[in-house]
Amino acid sequence: MKKLLEGKRVRLSAIEKDDIPQFTKWYNDTSFMRNYDVISAVPMNNEQIEDMIKEIKGARDKYIFAIRDIESGEFIGVTGFENILWNNGTALIYIGIGNEKYRGMGIGKEAMQLTMEFGFEEFNFHRIYLTVIEYNLPAIKLYESLGFIREGTQREFINRDNKRFDLYLYGILKKEWIERE
Repeated sequence: MKKLLEGKRVRLSAIEKDDIPQFTKWYNDTSFMRNYDVISAVPMNNEQIEDMIKEIKGARDKYIFAIRDIESGEFIGVTGFENILWNNGTALIYIGIGNEKYRGMGIGKEAMQLTMEFGFEEFNFHRIYLTVIEYNLPAIKLYESLGFIREGTQREFINRDNKRFDLYLYGILKKEWIERE
């Protein structure tokens, strides 16, 4: 049997209390937040991040994983699912590599592959989708390399620095993912 949630360089695990200060730093990094989420980059403190994690852990329609370096155990990012519709087998996937020294090394791709594998094989999702802001070209390249197909555009959805940006919708079906494996 293969090891779930573990790749060659990263493993996915629960977010621990010790991870909260690091996660809070990322949430207070506007350049990270402007690529990670469509919400405004409003600073949060440790308590707010801890409450957010507790809310996710208590929900039935979302899951969050810490992305960790296998060798060091270092907390380097987050991934997971939101907006799970169990009756339809659909979920929104997300990822954020907060630790800058791990960006551009293929860590995000490996973490996304592990998350997708978990979603399709363990949760038996039929479709996984995501949204990405048009200016996040590295993320778009990553998602397309994983087999995600652009399904639509929400025109001028995001306002950043008095400029409007489109939000792209991407999706992949389980049968498409299986064909790629």
